Amino acid sequence: MTQQGSQKKVLLIFGTRPEAIKMAPLVKALQDESICFDTKVCLTGQHKEMLTPVMQFFGIQADYSLDVMTGNQSLYDLTAAIITALKPVLLDFQPDYVFVHGDTTTTMAASIASFYAGAVVCHVEAGLRTHNKLSPFPEEINRQLTSRIAGIHFAPTAKARENLLQENIRPNDIVVTGNTVIDALFWGIEHLENHTLSPELESIRDLIAQKDVVLVTGHRRENHGKGIIEICEALKKTAEIDNTLIIYPVHLNPNIQQPVYESLSGFNNILLISPLNYGDFLWLMNQSKLIITDSGGIQEEAPSLGKPVLVMRDTTERPEAVEAGTVKLVGTNQSLIYNEAHALLCDEQYYQKFSARTNPYGDGTACKIIVNHLKSLHCNGG
Repeated sequence: MTQQGSQKKVLLIFGTRPEAIKMAPLVKALQDESICFDTKVCLTGQHKEMLTPVMQFFGIQADYSLDVMTGNQSLYDLTAAIITALKPVLLDFQPDYVFVHGDTTTTMAASIASFYAGAVVCHVEAGLRTHNKLSPFPEEINRQLTSRIAGIHFAPTAKARENLLQENIRPNDIVVTGNTVIDALFWGIEHLENHTLSPELESIRDLIAQKDVVLVTGHRRENHGKGIIEICEALKKTAEIDNTLIIYPVHLNPNIQQPVYESLSGFNNILLISPLNYGDFLWLMNQSKLIITDSGGIQEEAPSLGKPVLVMRDTTERPEAVEAGTVKLVGTNQSLIYNEAHALLCDEQYYQKFSARTNPYGDGTACKIIVNHLKSLHCNGG
């Protein structure tokens, strides 16, 4: 077994709420292997206000916190700020391995900075592809660039592995793990009994119990403008379905907040609420009958809870869920969103067929597989 003096230094870098959720169980798993690894966490602050509750829920802390965000920041400025801010962190800790996740600007920029620092970049949730540079934008290019830099690729599915092989990534550098979001989901559900709901959610608990709840989330850059207007119109119609209650935690981005509040305020069956902490969101997801979203992570989480998902995107880098029948792409087409929502809320047989499918994204052991692989490289086979 590796001795304390020969620990490998591992740095996990993330900056958005979805990254924090998906990386939190991996942070805990790596920190549990302190004989092998000296593990530290760096937050870029890309979603600064939304990170703290996630960290508190999972009981993890940051060793480095950057403050890279400014109001209405462009991708140019954000990318440059992250790379520049990471330089002193990387020089201070000198990690052997840097873990990044998924497809954010933090992921892409941190990969470049870590490559400059000589660290091995480990890409969690590697190999997802739409093969369309502009959809989702800029995420598709972020993940493709990260794949060119990474030394170890932790692919969630066999399809993701195949995508990487087609791009000439060496087979020995790819490990199929399942998705860490399922690890986070199972951990979170297990600990919900100790979670106190926010006053806002507690105040509508009884109403939620009486209604068919449609949980909505939306924030994707490609849906700004006309897309979000179409989505709002579809939600107005959906709210007219008998016994339906739409709950929409509205993202803080002003490009989402302004049109959503202008279009959907004042409707009895539509509740616009503040963004939820992870524990609250898990609870509400578990209470929901249907989820309508443009999120990637929710496409992976909801099937494990038996919840049908309508995805408000024209493409998805998660085709496994579409093929498995656990999610359906509806884009921002007003009629398509409403028609599918109506079918799921009003046709019980269709609903049961949709919700009974098997989740293709794993069984909650992704972090164990990742840690064991790293241990096999440095700790006498783990």
